[in-house]
Amino acid sequence: MELTGKITQVLPEKSGTSTRGPWRKQEYVIEIPGEYPKQVCFMVWGDRIDQFGIQQGQELTVHIDLESREYNGRWYTDVKAWRVEPAGQGAGQGDGFDQSGEPPMLDGEPPF
Repeated sequence: MELTGKITQVLPEKSGTSTRGPWRKQEYVIEIPGEYPKQVCFMVWGDRIDQFGIQQGQELTVHIDLESREYNGRWYTDVKAWRVEPAGQGAGQGDGFDQSGEPPMLDGEPPF
C-alpha cells in the first residue's frame, strides 16, 4: 500500500532494549488530501529513520505495510513504512530514498 500527502508532524524518536538488543522507532503523521483530508500516523524503524530523513512539510509517497497483533487480549495495529520517495516520483527513481522494494524484517519490537 502507499500513502501520498504532506508530513504534518514529526513525533519524538523512541528507543529501548528488548531481548534481541536495542531498537528505535520514530512516528510521523501524513495528511492525505481529499474532500475530507485524513491523517495517518506511520512509523519507521531503525537505521531507516536516518536513511529517509523525513521532515515536516515534505510532500511524500510512503509505501507501508499494515500489521495487527494481539497482546494481553488487546489488538494493536502498526503502519510501518518500508520505502519513502518524494510525491509524484515514479518507482525506481532514487533520490537517497530506499528503493529495495522489500519490507524489512524487524526483530525486537516492543509488544505495543
